[in-house]
Amino acid sequence: MSNGISKGAIVGVDVGGTFTDLFHYDEARGSFRTAKVPSNRGDEAVGFLAGLQSFGPVAELGSIVHGTTVGTNALLERKGAKVGLITTAGFRDVLEMRRRDRRHTWGLWGDFVPVVDRDMRLEVAERTLADGTIRTEIDPEEVRAAARRLADQGAEALAIVFINAYANPANELAALGAAREVWPNANLECSSRILPEIREFERTSTTALNAYLQPVVGSYLAKLDNALAGEGFGGRFHIVQSNGGVMSTDTARRLPVRTALSGPAAGVIAAAAISKAAGFPNVITGDLGGTSFDVSLVVEGQTMLAAQTTIDFGLVVRTPMIEITTIGAGGGSIAGVDPGGMLQVGPESAGSRPGPVCYGQGNTRPTLTDANVLLGRINAERPIGGKLARLDVDAARTAIATHVAEPLGLDVMAAAEAVVRIANSKMAGAIRLVSIERGHNPAKFAAVPFGGGGALHVGALIKEVGLKAALVPRFPGVTSALGCVIADIRHDQVQTVNLPLAGIDARSLDRRMVEEAAAARAVVESAGLSVDRIDLVFELDMHYIGQTHTVAVPLPVSVENGTTGIDEATIRAAFERAYQASFSRLLPGVGAKIVNLRTAAIGRRPHFDLSALAPAAGTTVAGAHAGSRPVWFDGAWHETAVYNRLDLPVGALIQGPAILEQPDATTVIDPDLSARVDAYGNVIVERSAR
Repeated sequence: MSNGISKGAIVGVDVGGTFTDLFHYDEARGSFRTAKVPSNRGDEAVGFLAGLQSFGPVAELGSIVHGTTVGTNALLERKGAKVGLITTAGFRDVLEMRRRDRRHTWGLWGDFVPVVDRDMRLEVAERTLADGTIRTEIDPEEVRAAARRLADQGAEALAIVFINAYANPANELAALGAAREVWPNANLECSSRILPEIREFERTSTTALNAYLQPVVGSYLAKLDNALAGEGFGGRFHIVQSNGGVMSTDTARRLPVRTALSGPAAGVIAAAAISKAAGFPNVITGDLGGTSFDVSLVVEGQTMLAAQTTIDFGLVVRTPMIEITTIGAGGGSIAGVDPGGMLQVGPESAGSRPGPVCYGQGNTRPTLTDANVLLGRINAERPIGGKLARLDVDAARTAIATHVAEPLGLDVMAAAEAVVRIANSKMAGAIRLVSIERGHNPAKFAAVPFGGGGALHVGALIKEVGLKAALVPRFPGVTSALGCVIADIRHDQVQTVNLPLAGIDARSLDRRMVEEAAAARAVVESAGLSVDRIDLVFELDMHYIGQTHTVAVPLPVSVENGTTGIDEATIRAAFERAYQASFSRLLPGVGAKIVNLRTAAIGRRPHFDLSALAPAAGTTVAGAHAGSRPVWFDGAWHETAVYNRLDLPVGALIQGPAILEQPDATTVIDPDLSARVDAYGNVIVERSAR
């Protein structure tokens, strides 16, 4: 039985650096449409609305789910707000001390700059002990004075972090109330409402980064809200979280740190669902957009969640996130020769403004897209996105000749191929990082390339890494937008408990689990999207007494009739299973300890039948054939068959070299590869049998 609101259509929107991708799904009719429009950097609401309007009146939409990279970009580019921090006396420098790590291991000097300057970190007298006892209560006037001073110094957001607030948040909450009386805006929060978990650095870092993003993400969402209101939209507007779930925009404004990997996470969710349905439960996803290449591992159909992520050195976010590795290699990545005579591709990107040279918008430095156009892999007469009538091949050739070929003494075609090979090498390195270096054999995995440019490089991903195949989704350019539509609603909570397992008061723990489950469930129910059911998931962070690092221990329980039925034996068995799986041995005779209780409520969205994406009956390979053109492979031109990819029937077998074109992406089949179309319309690319 579905509950929640389900009127009109739902639209998934993924705003990237170059294009905004949209997937429109009418749940009642089971029909869908897609769109791809140029992003408008600096005022993304323009592209956002243009895409929505392509489906008809925005006011008639039931709900919109958005995957955003605003938070990601603000962190990576250090373009967040000016933050003030109020903390316990003696703990002013936690952000700089971190875990006593260094960016350069053997260097004598560090070059890390925290997101909160030292003069913006103020101390107040307060003390909460590790057992939750309050030794020193706060002085509200001292807190108000500190808040006024930080506001006068230009702080746009305020973070309050007190030592041991995870054990008892009373002082923090009182300080938050006092600061709110004088703070000039709504951008203030305390650590116990964001991460009530032991370890002061991770808690301080996450809370400070949340404040760093609040004005940025808040103003971005306000622009979108205003734009939607201007169109008469009265439905629900939600944001994809970094954990692959969905949250309300109100939650996103309060906890923007949970959007740090929002856009890439949506794509991984969709790729996992598509590949599992197609019979490929073990895949490595690769989202190639205009600016970056995002890689993630999916094992047995399950995305990999990490409790903590380092966005950049020293920028630690402790909140559940899909594990994603990002490198600066996208279609807009700029190619050039460095002072040492080495060809470099990225991380600097031309984005959508001015974009690649072939876009004719003023850029003169060549990009990866320019190289693919010159090599004949991208059809200059049919550019994706719909805004440009054609691409300027001659301008791309001139840029590559000037900035790559002449400095390296190469022929212009060899130079263009070198640009692609450098980019391929960087992508392969990212895939090895999440597979081989973590003990996974890539020969057992398939690549799932998506985004506007992923399918252009499918052959290199297979051959350079040794993957068994590649699965190109039916609509690779809008995969992340599809992920927004099918993503479950999810809310995660954590609470430090610090209890020895031996002799544990199981009834007290059970009550705490039931309370946490009820709170998490309420957040999911308030989202207003239709769900088939709400699952409750419990996990403990545990370790043997004397150890520091914990293992994640899933508990095989849920809430029934107001209880979980948890007991010591169940916890012990679950801990030993998890520890054995991680370290291949146990420590007999050593006691165990529970550090944190993690609770997740997951609203399972109605099933999306991926067979709806399959080609229509009656299509033929001959009907899909659109002629041929010369394409450059391995140092020579090859006459290459071109097909309208969406017109290929189920079961079609295409021998490389071939180009499969569609409005949102281009798939390149190398001469030594072949492709087949499966029952869902996916293109499966494999090494040729001949």
